[in-house]
Amino acid sequence: MRRTVAGTNLGNNRDSTRQHNLSTVLGLVHSMAGVSRAQLTRATGLNRSTIAALVGELVHLGLVVESDLDQAQQHGRPSIMIEPSPGALALSVNPDIDVVSVALVGLGGHIVNPVRFHTVRAPSVAEVVNIVTAIYTGMRTSLPARHRIMGVGLAIPGLVDPVDGTVIEAPHLGWRDQRLAALLSEALKLPVTAANDAVAGARAQATFGAGRDVRDLVYLYGGASGIGGGVISGGRLIRGATGFAGQLGHTHVRSGGTACTCGSYGCLEAEVTREELIAAVGLPAGERENLEEAVLEKLQDEAASQELREIIDRQIALLAIGLKSVVNLLNPSLIVLGGFLRILVRAAPDALGEALRTPGTRGPRESVAIELAPLGEDSILVGAAELAFEPLIRDPAGFLRPQDDDAGARVPSA
Repeated sequence: MRRTVAGTNLGNNRDSTRQHNLSTVLGLVHSMAGVSRAQLTRATGLNRSTIAALVGELVHLGLVVESDLDQAQQHGRPSIMIEPSPGALALSVNPDIDVVSVALVGLGGHIVNPVRFHTVRAPSVAEVVNIVTAIYTGMRTSLPARHRIMGVGLAIPGLVDPVDGTVIEAPHLGWRDQRLAALLSEALKLPVTAANDAVAGARAQATFGAGRDVRDLVYLYGGASGIGGGVISGGRLIRGATGFAGQLGHTHVRSGGTACTCGSYGCLEAEVTREELIAAVGLPAGERENLEEAVLEKLQDEAASQELREIIDRQIALLAIGLKSVVNLLNPSLIVLGGFLRILVRAAPDALGEALRTPGTRGPRESVAIELAPLGEDSILVGAAELAFEPLIRDPAGFLRPQDDDAGARVPSA
């Protein structure tokens, strides 16, 4: 009896080790968007034959492909390159007050055929489900054979229940206690994972963007629905006791200020808004993705840009107040700004950094760097895909087995 139990335990341990190693290798291939066998050997400490066996299993699962030899290797034999399979995809969804963004995203963070469906008003949950279902149906019919959708990542401009993905509140969309993740899963027959949009963006920046290999960073995203944030501390995403950490848009920046959707006054997202910039440049509704270029172009005309310059100067000053509080509380080494917040830095490249620092003093604001996220919504869509890929990367073989057996959709949440 003891021998049987010991053998069972040994088998379980082997399975657990194999799962861990598969996860590690797939995670490295994913985050590096391609890596050589030699690099995998060095990064994992596993021997070459073990790496070859793990890669072979991931190839069989359709998650990675082996390609040409790594010509950059300068010593020893050239090493085979391992790259994410183009057939492993996630569907990313990001609804906002004037657009529903949908895209297929591959392992490695590569966005495929993004679609931006513009709306004349904030869409309802039912409308989002219908829009996404129609777009996904068109995408799926045009996919090559053997391509598969691993799941759906849903990035919401609001509070999301970390247990079941329910949208607790998305005030700018007018949503409260909405089961969008569950409804979308039922419509698409796919597992759906939901999280706040800025938190999704922070994950993308930490994995692929400006925050890669940075252990302490703050990501701040400004969109149509306000300002959100995500915090990476010690290399880990801060979630908080109930999963709602990172509501940096509600940092207080002005006494007696504008009323905020949270019930307070003078919050960052109530004082620093995209709509004020849109109104200052007179941008039509269908061209709002061109806001950054429109603002920078108008600033070139000194006669026409006085009001715009005053708005930008005021928003920079208020953003600096908010960031001072964030830096004093969290002591990040990097702040990444995305969405319309990029405009403030590009319009006045040195102003925000100067406003953050106090001459002659030392402290957390002394060495923090500020970088810009890529233009557009890519960080949010890539981050949404990370939500969908997380269970796959955690247990590649175990995740794919239920799909092969038609076990049905699941609805996890971040």
